[in-house]
Amino acid sequence: VRHHQEIHVVMGNEACDLDSTVSALALAYFLAKTSPAPKAAFIPVLNIPRADFALRTETTFLLREQGIPATSLIFRDEIDLGALHRAGLLSLTLVDHHVLPGADATLEEAVVEVLDHRPLERDRAPSCRVTAEPVGSCATLVTERIAQGPPGVLDRPTAALLHGTILLDCVNLSPAAGKVTPRDVACVSLLEERFPELPARDTVFEALQVAKFDVSGLTTEQMLRKDLKVLSSDELVLAISAIYVDLETFLRRPGLLQDLDAFCQARGYTGLVAMTISFNERNEPSRQLAVYSQHEPLRSTVCRALEEATTPSLHLQPLLSPWPCVGTYAQGNALASRKKVLPILRAAL
Repeated sequence: VRHHQEIHVVMGNEACDLDSTVSALALAYFLAKTSPAPKAAFIPVLNIPRADFALRTETTFLLREQGIPATSLIFRDEIDLGALHRAGLLSLTLVDHHVLPGADATLEEAVVEVLDHRPLERDRAPSCRVTAEPVGSCATLVTERIAQGPPGVLDRPTAALLHGTILLDCVNLSPAAGKVTPRDVACVSLLEERFPELPARDTVFEALQVAKFDVSGLTTEQMLRKDLKVLSSDELVLAISAIYVDLETFLRRPGLLQDLDAFCQARGYTGLVAMTISFNERNEPSRQLAVYSQHEPLRSTVCRALEEATTPSLHLQPLLSPWPCVGTYAQGNALASRKKVLPILRAAL
């Protein structure tokens, strides 16, 4: 920066899950190895404060397995992207998302490339390279990109990171989970062909699944922050947390109502939707929902929107809630992940 060198940041979304993290690390590494512009420094940035990294239990596990220490990572609170942009030094590649949150709106004009596996919500300037494909994992798009590049760039640690990420995202390539596409399968096979010594799929998936669902040491506040998305309208802010235990276990946590209240108060959220997911021994997902708000009109609106949704229909069954300010449901449509529920909530707001 002091030498006025261009900084090319590769950054995932604010949830900073395994897919966002590995996609940023692998693509930045690939660009650094292959870019014709050696004047740029390619920097993967994890889009959370360093203090939150411990909450990403599957990510800390996989990076540790591949010998990548947390000290070699750069987090969002350790680099001033705004100042770099104002100095005219920033290029930004977005992976695993393509719309910057409001607080980062000024960085939009620095975006030179997007790789995402969601439908596009906005157009980009013609100069911005856009890859938006409906695959199960953004790491699949990164793997395809690296595979099209010069031979020999892909090394074993990078392959192991991509391999594990696609397997976790696509629930071990299980069609029953409704996430995997033929391109995800093809990328996993390609990585295994190039690196036959990669551990078996079942072994990799089980270890990552155990790490992801290990919330034993987390407080309720940390559980809510672990995998959090936020939606806002002009006057309301709604948090949507993925919770990795079944709803009954979550509702039984000591002091839960006070914790929910304190969490929303501290962050200015009007309400919170907790989407729980747990798996049976056949890796089939089970989903439940809790809608919390002390603001009755919001709670009613959100509950009604979820109950009446048709794209997709969630097949909700009301459950007995321990508190009037929490609506609880079993979700019959277990394939409707948070990604599919977010547009319903956005429309409701």
